[in-house]
Amino acid sequence: MSAVLEVRDLRKSFGGIVAFDKQFTAQLDKEGIIVDERDNSGGQIPDFYTEKLKRELLAILAPRDTADIPWPPVAIYGPKVMIVNELAGSGGDAFPWFFHREKIGPIVGTRTWGGLVGIGNVQPLRDGGFVTAPGFAFWSTDNSGEWIVEQHGVDPDYVVSERPDLVVSGHDPQLEKAIELAKEALKNYKGISARPRYPSVKE
Repeated sequence: MSAVLEVRDLRKSFGGIVAFDKQFTAQLDKEGIIVDERDNSGGQIPDFYTEKLKRELLAILAPRDTADIPWPPVAIYGPKVMIVNELAGSGGDAFPWFFHREKIGPIVGTRTWGGLVGIGNVQPLRDGGFVTAPGFAFWSTDNSGEWIVEQHGVDPDYVVSERPDLVVSGHDPQLEKAIELAKEALKNYKGISARPRYPSVKE
């Protein structure tokens, strides 16, 4: 079975990091995962999220008296799908871009906002407000000389819009497509193998 991990509150920066870890760790018994990244307005450069999502099964620890432990232990090894929309921006642009760049899984939804230029300097005002200015941007080593995401966003692999008539009738077309893709991918996922027989001692 797959789990759905919502990351819509990652805009809260450090609170979002804690929320991701809590939600992700709670789903480690699942074979696959759907990451709902819609409406994520960012706050961090989320390479630490994709680092956890892309972890692969390297070995299995076989304790003498308990069940086998897959390694690395904090990981979901099966298929992964991400959902995005036009309200995901800044770090919410970076997250699906990294997800696609690292080939973690397909992306479903609509193109993200396209605003990855970050704020590097905040000047306070006397009335309690503040002024910001663009401070940094990203370019890709895959596309030397080309800036990424800005003024375009991240294109999904499967374009699915949230049709109002379907939403008001209780449907979520983007989530339903993600579930369809996850179920199809799970058909080819073999899971974790059974423990082999212990080797016999040769005299």
